[in-house]
Amino acid sequence: MNAPSPVDLSPVRVADVARRSRRRTFAVLAVLALAVVALLSQGLLHNLNYFETVAQAEAHRATLGTRELRLEGVVEAHTIARTSTGASFWLRGGKYRVFVRASGSPPQLFQANIPVVVVGHFVNAHAQRFAANQIMVKHSANYIAAHPKRVTAPNGTTR
Repeated sequence: MNAPSPVDLSPVRVADVARRSRRRTFAVLAVLALAVVALLSQGLLHNLNYFETVAQAEAHRATLGTRELRLEGVVEAHTIARTSTGASFWLRGGKYRVFVRASGSPPQLFQANIPVVVVGHFVNAHAQRFAANQIMVKHSANYIAAHPKRVTAPNGTTR
């Protein structure tokens, strides 16, 4: 009788092709991870400056030109004029003022002496006129608690 041959338990060498394939997979995953990180960081960097204040906009007006931006300021009292296409008013920030002509319906809480953010562009690089296509009322629970009389709807209700 023939005795069964002993099983060979020596380690098997992995083929070079499998090692190269594994390295290539890790390299592709690393490049994809870097691309995702780069895209996310670029998206976040572009959105860090949510708005320009009136004072900031006046300080570098020449570089802003007529590109679209978000402008933040406080609506001056007794300057709001409702028009058939929207509203016009003066926006104050520090010692600077900008005249805003907004198209579209203003939000229900829009009124004088509250901070707003308007989205639009300056009419030209030197004018104090801003053409807006959106008005966003800036408020929070803290703001409402601190200024309950400022945040009232036109019908007199408090928000």
